[in-house]
Amino acid sequence: MVAIKTAKLGGTASDIVVGKVAHGLMMMTWRDPSVPLPDEEAFEAIKAGVDAMPPGVKMFLNSGEFYGPNASTANLELLARFYEKYPEYAERTFLSVKGGTKENALVPDASPENLRRSVDKINAVLRGTKRVDLFECARVAKNVPIEDAIKTLVQLKNEGKFDHIGMSECSAATLRKANAVHPIAAVEIEVSVWSYEEEAKKVIETAKELGIAVIAYSPLGRGFLTGAIKNPNDLPPGDMRRHFSRFSEENFKHNMAIVEGMKAIAARKNITPAQLCIAWVASRGPHVIPLPGSSSKKRNLENIAGGSIELTQEELAEIDEILAKNPVKGGRYRDDVDPAVLHLWG
Repeated sequence: MVAIKTAKLGGTASDIVVGKVAHGLMMMTWRDPSVPLPDEEAFEAIKAGVDAMPPGVKMFLNSGEFYGPNASTANLELLARFYEKYPEYAERTFLSVKGGTKENALVPDASPENLRRSVDKINAVLRGTKRVDLFECARVAKNVPIEDAIKTLVQLKNEGKFDHIGMSECSAATLRKANAVHPIAAVEIEVSVWSYEEEAKKVIETAKELGIAVIAYSPLGRGFLTGAIKNPNDLPPGDMRRHFSRFSEENFKHNMAIVEGMKAIAARKNITPAQLCIAWVASRGPHVIPLPGSSSKKRNLENIAGGSIELTQEELAEIDEILAKNPVKGGRYRDDVDPAVLHLWG
């Protein structure tokens, strides 16, 4: 087996070494409640990733206060059951949790009252089974200046409610402002071969300059780039991706050219398209940590292996050419919604 690559976190967590590929847990619970994922299946997927790490290296796990049906705490409840059953895994994992939205809603609110409520709720649901290593507001809220929001988080951190502060979906300028108030350990943004906007590049560069890790979510384009989804009808009826512009029938057909190009390179290299996509994201810098989501042991191990694959300059140039010839069609979410409403690049 290829040696597992590692990465360092930043800010106050700069002494912590994690696997080069993180594990996103959202889809374990953000799913149709009529077909829940059995606990043991979820637990085996988590354990497999942790067990694959070299000695002294933690597995970076990503959860959220609202990662469940109707913005519920189902994901945290799953984690509490996991750590209750396998307490020895608590110290072997680095747990990042998103919060900072209004209770049972997806509306950012960085008021001191709501941030305290969010952090306390997260800790209450975890029931002491695992300490929150890093807390991050899911989006940059518009109701409070970022400097004040970070000051509130510093207060909560100093009270011992969590250990490190992260950012999510922020611009490079906002990241710089936040880091001036308190060192940021990690910033989470979307990065993939079809989500590599100029602002994403600026965030990656600014994070490198400031010594901050970049947690790159959706490196597989929400599953599209794996080639497993052949047409929009392959998505389950209630799947949120059916509402996203890139998955509309017209855009889907156009965007498949990117998938076909990636599949050809992956086949030549004898790796999966998913591993190629993860390797490409990992190649954006030693501080960039791909964050694919996975609910199965097999897929998690496949993803982790992707972070240790080296791409040649020729292969990287070929991917650049594929993207230049086939610019992605459709926004990251919905074209009929103002990105400001989604709090993208706040």
